[in-house]
Amino acid sequence: MNKIFKGVLIDDGFIHRIIGRVARHSDVVMPRAESTAMDNSCQALCRTLVTQNGLQPENVDISQSVLYTSIMGLLLVTDKEKELQLGNGQVGLRNIGNTCFLNAIVQCLSHTRSLRDYCLMRTYLQDKHSNQEPMLMNEFSKVLAGLWECNGGETTVNPGKFYHVFKESVPYFSGYSQQDAQEFLRFLLDRLHTEINRRPSKRPAVMEIKEPTYTRFRISEEAFAMWQRHLDRDDSKIVELFSGQLRSSLHCSVCSHYSNTFDVFCDLSLPIPKKSDYGRTVTLRECLDLFSQEEKLDKENSPMCERCNRRTESTKRLTIQRFPRILVIHLNRFAMSRYSISKSTVPVSFPLNGLDLGPFGPVDCGPVLYDLYAVCNHSGTVNMGHYTAACREKEGWCYYNDSCVGEITEEKLQSNQAYVLFYELKSCNITRK
Repeated sequence: MNKIFKGVLIDDGFIHRIIGRVARHSDVVMPRAESTAMDNSCQALCRTLVTQNGLQPENVDISQSVLYTSIMGLLLVTDKEKELQLGNGQVGLRNIGNTCFLNAIVQCLSHTRSLRDYCLMRTYLQDKHSNQEPMLMNEFSKVLAGLWECNGGETTVNPGKFYHVFKESVPYFSGYSQQDAQEFLRFLLDRLHTEINRRPSKRPAVMEIKEPTYTRFRISEEAFAMWQRHLDRDDSKIVELFSGQLRSSLHCSVCSHYSNTFDVFCDLSLPIPKKSDYGRTVTLRECLDLFSQEEKLDKENSPMCERCNRRTESTKRLTIQRFPRILVIHLNRFAMSRYSISKSTVPVSFPLNGLDLGPFGPVDCGPVLYDLYAVCNHSGTVNMGHYTAACREKEGWCYYNDSCVGEITEEKLQSNQAYVLFYELKSCNITRK
């Protein structure tokens, strides 16, 4: 359909062709210039392109055309991308008092490329719905900027201001005692998400028409509806990267009815099998098998059957319904008894490339492959422990021990200290809606 913008006749196909042309040749179009020069260059380009297509009338204010708006947007994006020049990221974090847990997790998140670039580009300022200043996100982004400084400035970054803002947001972490890295990761992602959530915090209540609880739906449709409901309230870059969906399936032994519930997760907390042979290494696959194995529930511990409308013996099983782009696996090394907390030192071997979660997803979903890019380690005991990180670089793997940074071999990644694993989705046959 042809459109007229301030006297300039432009059709949709022409706009798309021009935008494609600009995108392909943006390095020629976009010099490093001030905003005024950029504006002049954009107007000159628009006039040239429109004239070449025989659409240029005289005395037209080209700055009011949709062509100008589209190309100017592309130039601004291209200029931002050129400004994002990164160093090698091999910079340590200062320990400001039992903060090794923070340093290790921040190094792992720093090597989550999509999150890193999102923070350094400060795109969250346009994404967020709230008018409040994203204090924690700002400070987190400053720490990342220091870690990826390209001019070889500081060899160590002080995360003090960031940690101060975090503790104000999450008083649970007040003080200087040692904290759990996985708990810190959960709280941090939750608070960052809250600040940059694209959805308003208050929405009018929606009246729902309840179907009979035993009505059959296709599992995929039910899961998608629940996911969309979640996005209606919580939608951010954090959700895009880290959130997945678990399916809990309950099977009644009396009427054979299946009921499903769906929950959002930001990490998978896996149990570690007890080793039966001294020195035997457990595989990550065994941990996943134990996590998803069918569990028998007696009447007292079983929820109400939707069809029988009473408590019955049943079985429960967990599977992954929706796979996240960034998979965080927590190896649950700490077990709490009535009077104490103990730590498992069982070695867990894990693949560096091609971790396949397909067998733990929907039926016939095919391979779902992940590659490892970061590991958070815990050494020592429950009361006297220390956290470090290992992250994949272009040349290999680097070891981050607070302010100290060095190389590490792939063989040394496999140890009984591995605590939190960070994987990135490589390929998946399931359509992600």
